[in-house]
Amino acid sequence: MKIELTNLGKRYNREWIFRNLSFQFDINKHYAITGPNGSGKSTLLQIIAGSAMYTEGEITYHHLDKTIEPEKIFKKISFAAPYLDLVEEMTLYEFLSFHGKMKNWIDLFDTKKIVFLLDLEKSAHKQLRYFSSGMKQRVKLAQAIFSDVPVVLLDEPTTNLDEEGIQLYKTLIENYCENRLVIISSNDKEEYSFCGECIDMMNYK
Repeated sequence: MKIELTNLGKRYNREWIFRNLSFQFDINKHYAITGPNGSGKSTLLQIIAGSAMYTEGEITYHHLDKTIEPEKIFKKISFAAPYLDLVEEMTLYEFLSFHGKMKNWIDLFDTKKIVFLLDLEKSAHKQLRYFSSGMKQRVKLAQAIFSDVPVVLLDEPTTNLDEEGIQLYKTLIENYCENRLVIISSNDKEEYSFCGECIDMMNYK
């Protein structure tokens, strides 16, 4: 998947969050979107995911030499962020099984194996409402990283994770994201140390 941003801008009321942003995200490469709080990192990531609108400019998506219509891009992208809610009435096993019906898991993976890799087997049949914030973040990362899509978008991926959870995040990225376009929104270098290029949002004010 290749994503092109051309003169992209986002405005809230009369204030421009960012403007004149042109950039190309290339296939199978890893990028970080950086900048201070309020600079538009999360907003840009949401726009790329198709979950937020931009004010001016254009985004084009290309996959296997074909242009993907914006309304269909959700099929090619997975997204995880601390502020996204889980279906807390579901158990972990039910939630992952439900998600796996909407987007296939990557090869050789199923719900049972994902629960094992998350080290949450003892909580597999517990409702998500009873999970700690760190356990929920593991689930969010798993549903994004194990989805069989060419683009993975992660906003502040280690939020609420302890040391063990952070190491799990790094392992998942290293083992399962090598051949995909990954974009991380973060201020923490530990979260995006593997990224080859950074976009500083302060350059587009």
